[in-house]
Amino acid sequence: MFAVELLGELIRRGVRDIVVCPGSRSQALALAAAAAERADAIRLHVRLDERSAAFFALGVARETGVPAPVIVTSGTAVANLSPAVLEAHEARVPLMLITADRPDELRGIRSNQTTSQAGLFGSVARLSLDVPAPEFEAGGDLPRDPGRDPGALAQAALRASLGAPGAAPAGPVQLNIAFREPLSGTRGFDAMIGRGFEAAADEGSAIRAASVTPRDGAVDPADADAYVHRGDALAVVIAGEGAGPEAEAFAHAAGLPLLAEVVSGSRFGRETIAAYATLLTAPREDGPPLGELVEQAVVFGHPTLTRQVPALLRRDDVDVVVVDPHPRADHYDPARAARVVPRVRVADDHDPRALRRWLGAWVLADRELLRERTTVHEPDLEAALATGYKERSAYARAEVAAMREPISRELLVESVWRATWPHDRLVLAASRLVRVLDGLAAARKVDVHANRGLAGIDGTVATALGIAAASQGDADPARAAGTTRVLIGDLALLHDAGSLLLPEGEPTPRIQLFVGNDGGGTIFDGLEVAGAADPELFTRVMRTPQRADLESLARAYGWEYRCVATRGELENLLTEPVTGPSLVEIPLAP
Repeated sequence: MFAVELLGELIRRGVRDIVVCPGSRSQALALAAAAAERADAIRLHVRLDERSAAFFALGVARETGVPAPVIVTSGTAVANLSPAVLEAHEARVPLMLITADRPDELRGIRSNQTTSQAGLFGSVARLSLDVPAPEFEAGGDLPRDPGRDPGALAQAALRASLGAPGAAPAGPVQLNIAFREPLSGTRGFDAMIGRGFEAAADEGSAIRAASVTPRDGAVDPADADAYVHRGDALAVVIAGEGAGPEAEAFAHAAGLPLLAEVVSGSRFGRETIAAYATLLTAPREDGPPLGELVEQAVVFGHPTLTRQVPALLRRDDVDVVVVDPHPRADHYDPARAARVVPRVRVADDHDPRALRRWLGAWVLADRELLRERTTVHEPDLEAALATGYKERSAYARAEVAAMREPISRELLVESVWRATWPHDRLVLAASRLVRVLDGLAAARKVDVHANRGLAGIDGTVATALGIAAASQGDADPARAAGTTRVLIGDLALLHDAGSLLLPEGEPTPRIQLFVGNDGGGTIFDGLEVAGAADPELFTRVMRTPQRADLESLARAYGWEYRCVATRGELENLLTEPVTGPSLVEIPLAP
């Protein structure tokens, strides 16, 4: 009954997805979730591996803005949630963990599968409650003890996980709930459905819609707490992961260059500067780098992809304004000297044309760099229309050579970027590929997700599957029609290979994993140590070469496998319909 009421209250308050890992101590919660699925009140996702399950839930929350409670048993099951918990904390993503535990009488006596799991996540948890085993009154009802009232616990956990402006940001919470034997029974499940779990789901849909409505970036002009930008400095807007459309809206209103990371959700609009990292430091023919002229930087989100941005923000001559609605949380502030404001707006009398020469210098330089970097093949139309045999023959040979061109990182990421539409999702792993894309992706409104809170390679496949499940289950047919594409390196894939397992009974997602395979961790080649260390030792402990058979791996888990090695093969693949999960291996050219 306790498990039924707990999940019922979560559903009434907007929860639509629940993730379950099998286990003995958590069986009452798991069976309640299964009954809720039967009543069509939730989407239930079952995973064997707790680490994978937590990252899957993280992906669902990244897409929907609402936590997907993860139900696990006691012991190491709880510890395996830790990587996703830390990512959720740093990335400010709601994550709810419902961990089953032994009752007091079994703790501290080395009872099987029992450890100190209450409060395991320490200060990173927005809320951590150790709930005593439910007690029942003579009539079988739950007593309304505030410390174990399921409705009150559900409300508190959901509120803490979602966060609020002016308070703590969204993040992980833990409900550690003790259960005594008998661990479950059928009593309560029929009543749950009879009481109208469908009605609970209907109540939750309204709350859920309010929770996930995207912000359009508009700021109330009467907001007295907002920093007011008056355009009296050579300023830039910097957008890192989590910045969203608010950064683009401010840059547009202010008429300022928008230095938006490809993972920011802000990389669109006419103020966007794609090659910003180069322009911050590259000398110009007629003067110093544009970055040296910057007098002010307004920062949204969490920048992580370049060294140039933190170097800019550490300069004594740059006034740094960090926009963060959570004053009690850590802020992105490399110099520890920024002004932190909850909101930002432009002054009513500000004219965005005042700095048009400043913006124009960035835009023109950016266009030139993108023309140099683009991998798009443009046929020689003049040769194609020529009447002479030699000219047309040369044109044909050039076209064949282009289609046979090996795939570089640049060609791979730009091709996938251009093939991704607004109803699709693009997931970027922490590998060289995301940085390459960041330097050449033209402004485009694409839904991009990446675990940049801690920028770890773990959990990328699971996160992408969560994003796919949530987006493709959207009530809006247009949004649900998309494909989830993942740009991932070979080591990131292997690190999360277990997440490729799709248990029976789970929906089949439309997802493509584009695995750039360069045989190891070449991302470290860009570090200073690569040129200073003994090459053999560096390869042994940093490059970690691998020769895994990705085709066998994919087929073992039931994924379609394709190997794509040329431009022509990649272009053809990106025009084909996606009907299920596929792993596309791309042997990368040097």
